[in-house]
Amino acid sequence: MGLEEKLPSGVLLTSVEKLVNWTRKSSLWPATFGLACCAIEMMASGAGRYDLARFGMEVFRASPRQADLMIVAGRVSQKMAPVLRQIYDQMPEPRWVLAMGVCASSGGMFNNYAIVQGVDHIVPVDMYLPGCPPRPEMLTDAILKLHHKIQHEPLGAKRAAQQAAARADGTAPDLHVEMPSSVRADKDARRAYEQAAAAGRTGQFAIEQRGGNAVVLPGAGAPR
Repeated sequence: MGLEEKLPSGVLLTSVEKLVNWTRKSSLWPATFGLACCAIEMMASGAGRYDLARFGMEVFRASPRQADLMIVAGRVSQKMAPVLRQIYDQMPEPRWVLAMGVCASSGGMFNNYAIVQGVDHIVPVDMYLPGCPPRPEMLTDAILKLHHKIQHEPLGAKRAAQQAAARADGTAPDLHVEMPSSVRADKDARRAYEQAAAAGRTGQFAIEQRGGNAVVLPGAGAPR
């Protein structure tokens, strides 16, 4: 596969935390849970044109006991809320939730008594995806960001406490610089993005990608 050429003496060293998180992010199985119009875009993401099979998650599980990712696609009514919570409770740990669309994230245009104003009132949400409805490309990008989050999750309470202390001291590395999927696919753009991230200039990189010529000065509040 060509991997042997990149390994020193054919040996690859890593930590248990990185290996476990790599296996978790590489084997996400989503639950079948479409509620409204966003579910059409979610179904399109699994079809051949957008191909969620590249992540090994093309089969949406009909049983919550075989799924570890809940994609809440659409508005959640007060009547559906206890059902959603029951399905979430039946999913094995570790599990993640992606709120797809503005209705699932905040209630959207349905600001009334019948619709839950954000699914985070019912279950903890790991990733919010805006849009009405979001395109399949947006869902793919949100899944990639969720992969990034899972890859850098601490393993165990002691490790989580160490990372929290490091963030409080300002000594923790920035693990939340998220590379756009369009950049990740291009080797030259990926290398340029990594250099910009190391220098804290990802905002300037985004402007250059759009063909702009603005200059974001260091320390000027550039977005990361």
